[in-house]
Amino acid sequence: MKPIGIQLYSLREYAAKDFVAVLKKVADIGYKYVEPAGFWDLRPTELKKMVTDLGMDMVSSHSPWARGKANSGECMEIASILGLNKIVCGYGPDDFKDLDAIKKTADITNEMCEIFTRNGFTLFQHNHYWEFERIDGRLKYDIYRELCPNVKYEMDCFWSTNKGQEDPVAMLKEFAKDTILLHMKDGQCRQQAGGGGMVNGLLDMKIDLMPLGTGTLPIADLMAAAPEQVEAVIVELDYCTEEMQGAVEKSYRFMTENGLAVGNK
Repeated sequence: MKPIGIQLYSLREYAAKDFVAVLKKVADIGYKYVEPAGFWDLRPTELKKMVTDLGMDMVSSHSPWARGKANSGECMEIASILGLNKIVCGYGPDDFKDLDAIKKTADITNEMCEIFTRNGFTLFQHNHYWEFERIDGRLKYDIYRELCPNVKYEMDCFWSTNKGQEDPVAMLKEFAKDTILLHMKDGQCRQQAGGGGMVNGLLDMKIDLMPLGTGTLPIADLMAAAPEQVEAVIVELDYCTEEMQGAVEKSYRFMTENGLAVGNK
């Protein structure tokens, strides 16, 4: 079983009020890893010590977030302080809107890969749904991968469905060789009430995110297909139909009680 972590972006509203209480809460639930997204007025050294003292660790972080050559030095410095050998990047929908945009994005990624690899770091990428749209039948992410073959992936399995248009297990297998982390969220996609219009060639969909195990994502099948080199499965709920602290606790219980991941409790 893979160890389970929590992307702290999920709890950002609570972190803004009392970040230390958030860290204590996720440790009490039993999460093995935290993946920060902002330090909430703590120094990175202080955060690292606090996480360790609570019996957890960091396998990755979304702070720093690599944005090109300009902030590569800062990214490496902060990653070193956190004890990490990997750095994340990610892009918006305009960066994947067409072939020209994808080529430009790949050039930026290749430049970062070269800098980070030379300095002993791995660059990995977090996806949203737009990387799994298609151009003339081909996945945008597949085109991108051909242009920058050295980047690794933190596969967000729910977003890889592209709003329910793709099979997430097939997508995970497609990128298995280079996937080193998993993000897991759950939910369902449904047509907007009174809708019927098209957005980017798809029906206008409302995306409800829910605690793991309560939506439509085939999580057990995804964990069975998880590549051997995946270091952790990380719970991330961008938002939720339920109160968030309860949702991340339900998600932990679902994953651990069903033998899909292992925590500290």
